[in-house]
Amino acid sequence: MKYNVIVLAAGQGKRMNFGKNKQFIPLQEEPLIVHTIKNFVKDPWCQKIYLVINPIDRIEMKKLFQSYDWSHRLQLVDGGNERQESGYKGILAIKEEDDEFVVMIHDGARPFVSTKLLHELAHTASHSKAALLAVPVTDTIKQKTGGSIQTLDRSTLWAAQTPQAFQYRVIKQAHQKALEEQYIGTDDASLVEALGETVKIVQGSYENVKLTTPEDIARAETILQEKGEE
Repeated sequence: MKYNVIVLAAGQGKRMNFGKNKQFIPLQEEPLIVHTIKNFVKDPWCQKIYLVINPIDRIEMKKLFQSYDWSHRLQLVDGGNERQESGYKGILAIKEEDDEFVVMIHDGARPFVSTKLLHELAHTASHSKAALLAVPVTDTIKQKTGGSIQTLDRSTLWAAQTPQAFQYRVIKQAHQKALEEQYIGTDDASLVEALGETVKIVQGSYENVKLTTPEDIARAETILQEKGEE
């Protein structure tokens, strides 16, 4: 089994209050984005990594990765103004003749996805066209409509994560249709759903967190410390 991955790192992460792209935040002396990329570098199934960046970060990103002996597996791609546009630019950068080749799309700010989950996800997408990591919702969810509140059935709710994985032809078609119809989805899976395709769920891990706020960085440091003690 083989796949390519698009890692989205073009956002500025303003909620982090870091003063620059949060991908450069150090975690145990290495930037966040390096921790994320290494999950794919160590996976023999991953053939190439397309890192979608903000053009203003290109010089710094290029300099950062020059010191790693696996940098030849990494291609920098200039992103767009919005996440969906950046994802599409990553898709267009892939020169893959096999339409059924699996492409994953991952948030650069999720540094803790495991190889085991990557393989489960790749297998599922290869056979069913589209799949995503998700975890069951643990909180009680309320839906507010006007002045009324309704409690949703928690057993039916899942929190979507990344990576999300697709056959190349399917995700390319989904993005092209969304662009033509000027539709903005909540994630890449929602664009595939708009095609009428079914997206399978692979149960993820609660450790596969997205780092969004300064509090998340403290949690990430704890996770890294625990991994180092295993």
